[in-house]
Amino acid sequence: MAADIQRSYSRKKRAKRVRYKIRGTGKRPRLTVFRSNRNIFAQIVDDTKGTTLCQASTLDKEFSRKSGDPFNKDTAREVGMSLASRAKARNIDKVLFDRGSYLYHGKVKALADGAREGGLDF
Repeated sequence: MAADIQRSYSRKKRAKRVRYKIRGTGKRPRLTVFRSNRNIFAQIVDDTKGTTLCQASTLDKEFSRKSGDPFNKDTAREVGMSLASRAKARNIDKVLFDRGSYLYHGKVKALADGAREGGLDF
């Protein structure tokens, strides 16, 4: 139990350290990422208003993943491209990337690359 508490505390501490340096505004909102073992979630947030402008995840209906399909880098890239197209529809083209407590590697990097391919600038 103590290890779980320590892990949770360390994760929140890392995320806080990253977010201290990044602050999303109306002109340049923050693209934040949450990753679990089975899914990945990304949203674009305006911190001045405290609102989510758009979001995409592997749980969206447009993804044809079945429950047994693997969650890999290709899936993360598709989520990034989907988020970029939704952001473009709302006239958002510049964002700040908030990796949270995750390393910029693997699925998080694939999501960022997909968002860049979709037209987001960060």
